[in-house]
Amino acid sequence: MRHKFLGTGEPGYHPLRKIRTVFSGLRYAVLYDWSVTYKLILSAVVLFLAFVFRQWLDVLLILLATAFVIAAEIFNSAIEAICDFMETRENPKIKVIKDMAAAAVGIAMLVWLVIIGSELFEVFNALSVLGGSN
Repeated sequence: MRHKFLGTGEPGYHPLRKIRTVFSGLRYAVLYDWSVTYKLILSAVVLFLAFVFRQWLDVLLILLATAFVIAAEIFNSAIEAICDFMETRENPKIKVIKDMAAAAVGIAMLVWLVIIGSELFEVFNALSVLGGSN
């Protein structure tokens, strides 16, 4: 795709190419970044359970929190890769940049953990009620 301001790249807009690029980046993140993979797996399990119990607002909240933490993880990985590419030696300025990116992930992960934890608590309570009523 042509970059409007820099005047580089191929002319034309290709939405399918953009979608393919999105899935390529997500595939790379899932295959090579364990922090993305386990969050997606755990979120999928909790999403399934919330869906089974027909907690639609909870499903949307889990989707939002998962998207938030996965985006933060991918940004963090990209920032770390750029920093490592630009400076291979230890550099205190690069360390600050990486620490700030990690802090963003930490904040997103805290929100995600609170939401996933509360949803799991609700699911276990619902299961215990179902199991106790027999």
